[in-house]
This record gives sequence, structure tokens and C-alpha cells, in this order.
Amino acid sequence: MLALLAGTGLYLTLGLKFTPQRKLSYGFKMLWKGRKSSEEGDISPFNALMTALSATVGTGNIAGVATAVFFGGPGALFWMWVIAFVGMATKFGEAVLAVRFRETDALGHHVGGPMYFIRNGLGTKWKWLGVLFAVFGMLAGFGIGNSIQSHSVSDALHSSFGIQPLVTGIVITVLVGLVLIGGIKWIGKVAGKLVPIMAIFYVGGGLIILLTHFEKIPEAMGLILYHAFNPAAATGGFAGATIWAAMRFGVARGVFSNEAGMGSAPIAHAAAKTNNAIRQGTIAMLGTFIDTLVICTITGLVIMVTGVWQSGENGASLTVFAFKTGLPGTWGQYIVSIGLALFAFTTIIGWSFYGEKCTQFLFGERSNVPFRVLWVLAIPLGTLPGIDLGSLWLVADTLNALMAIPNLIALLLLSPLIFNLTKDYFKDPKNL
Repeated sequence: MLALLAGTGLYLTLGLKFTPQRKLSYGFKMLWKGRKSSEEGDISPFNALMTALSATVGTGNIAGVATAVFFGGPGALFWMWVIAFVGMATKFGEAVLAVRFRETDALGHHVGGPMYFIRNGLGTKWKWLGVLFAVFGMLAGFGIGNSIQSHSVSDALHSSFGIQPLVTGIVITVLVGLVLIGGIKWIGKVAGKLVPIMAIFYVGGGLIILLTHFEKIPEAMGLILYHAFNPAAATGGFAGATIWAAMRFGVARGVFSNEAGMGSAPIAHAAAKTNNAIRQGTIAMLGTFIDTLVICTITGLVIMVTGVWQSGENGASLTVFAFKTGLPGTWGQYIVSIGLALFAFTTIIGWSFYGEKCTQFLFGERSNVPFRVLWVLAIPLGTLPGIDLGSLWLVADTLNALMAIPNLIALLLLSPLIFNLTKDYFKDPKNL
């Protein structure tokens, strides 16, 4: 999976001649212009990105980064950056194909994603591959987008405020249920409001710590770069890590966080109000940049500069410890706990849409309401006592891999189309 994900991202990066990376500022320009788009679609390009970000900016940015450092050492952060850099091209390609081959369903909504661009782009003989993606996507949501999220929130709120996990689970269940009543338009509106607020809130706290520990950043960067290519020795509460562990956990947690190559985000971008696939692709790639190269980097650097990466703590508790150490009083603890609660809540509503569209592809529009009911009922299960966090992450990683394989195969087979569409678009002076 590491070879397939990284290889596909590198292949698309080279085939696109680094267009996604070179056109980063262009993507932000298109995002700003698309806030009030009146073109064909269900939600604005801005809200499509916020919906995609709502599903990616979650426990992976807080607990996932900490887990990568705990098991892979400081070098894991370097490999997280590498997979994000090439992942921008993967996310770009996914969104381009999602918009290019999207359909309008019986309810009048725009639907798309890997299952549709596999069937419509590769032909009906490849439909079985689209079915496989839809099955894995439907199941993966209950791990990555449901139980892990509710478990992480309940754990953080219990340690910070003493709130009983099941109470947290029930509250989240009610709130998610209220949002899902309105479908993608409500999800897009909630995500469009919450995601920017929560990102600024969490990033702001992290930047304050980095500014007050500015002199330790060069040392932290040195450790990250050194241990990306050298084993990390056991020190303090840190058990040590091989180069392979740094690479494995850095890439795995990076992919879990930004979802580049998994095929989930294009399902949201297919609903965008846009008449041009390339334009939406430049907006979609911003998700990987914001999620991993900004938010995950801040989490990782805060863990490093505060020195707590050797404490023996793991997961969200390691990030909480880092913020508590870096900020006076209880501010750090509250920023992480509240940030995690908001991140996880938006992830649950974002992934509900992905799972619903995968289920709809398999069983038709009549499956939407039963899926939403089942999704909401599954949320409290992650807050029950006795849940093993390590096993939950393992299941989520496995399902992510099963989702990614059909999507990556389709991306490789349809890559000539992505290259040609991109070349033609940027050859036109009016698109520059």
C-alpha cells in the first residue's frame, strides 16, 4: 500500500509536471471566486472543500500525528510531509475525474466519486471495481468516520472535563442526527461555518506555542530530518523506532489524515457548483495542503518543541500533554479537547455523506434514510468501555487500504485523461 499510494502520487505529480504544487496560489484564488458560484451543482466549491476538510480534519490531525511520532519517532513527520506533497496531485486527479464523470440521481442531486468515474470512465466492464470501492467505502466509514471519532472525543472530554463517555456519545448522536436530516446542503453549510472556525482556533493555539518555543524549532527540524533516514534510539518513555517504522507510520497516519488516494474527498467535490473539472481539482488539492502540511505539521512540531515526544504518552493524550506543557494553566488542555470534539464532529457528518453515497451506488436512493439511521445509531458504540484504540486504528487502516486500491487503479488507468484536460485548461490564457 505504501508503494502504491506513494507511487501513484509521484507518477501523477511527474505526469502533471508539478502543476498542483505550482498552482497552489491559483487554487486559493479559485476557492475565493467560488464562494458564491451559480454554476451547476448542489453546494458551492468552497463548501465542497469544507465538507471534504470536515471529513479529513479530525482525530488524524491530533491523535494520528501523535501516534505516528509514538511508534515511528520524529522521522515519521518527514514521511508524512512527503506523502502529502505527492498527495496533492492525487487529490487533484481524483476531483477532476469526480466532476468530469458525475451524474444526477433520481432526487436531482449531483453524485460522483470513484465508483462513478470507474463505471463511466473505464466502461461497464470495470463496474465490478466500482462496486468494490462502494462496498469498502460504505464499511470504512463506520471505522474511520464514526467509532474512532466518537471514541477520541469521549476520551478527551472525559480526561479534561470529567464528562462520562456515553453522555458524550449520546450528545454527538443527537447533533449529527439533526444535521443529517438536511442532507448534503445542510452538511455543506455546517462544514462551511465550523471548519474555518475550528481550524483557526486549533492552529492559533499551536502557533502561540511555536512562537514561545521558537529557539527549539531548528533542533526539532534537525531531529525530524535525521530520524527520517536513521533509526531513533530508545530514550525516556520512547521505545525507539526503525527507519521502516518512521516511514510506515508517517505515511499511514498522513494518508489517514488527508485521505489522498482513498477516493473519499472526490465524493464531496462531485457535488460542487462548477462547470469545470480542472478548476475544482485545484480547489480540492488545497485540502491535502491545509490538512497535513499546515495542521498536522503544527501538531507534530508542538509535540517536538515541548519535548513530550519522549514521555511515553500516545494518541490524543500525547497532544494534550504537549499543549498543556506549551501553554500556561489549562488553556492547552482545553484547546486540544474542544478542538478534537469539533474536528471529530465534523468528520462524522462529512463521512456520513461518503458512506451514504457509496450505499446509494449499491442499493439506490431508497437506501439513504436507512443508512443515516444506522450511521447515527453506531456513533455511541465507540464510547462504550473496553474499546481498544489500537485495534480500532488497525481496522480503520485496513479498510482505508481496501478503499484505496480500486481508486488508485482507476487513477492510473485514467491518468492520460487527467494530463490532457489539465494541459488544455492551462494552455488557455483566460484560465491563467
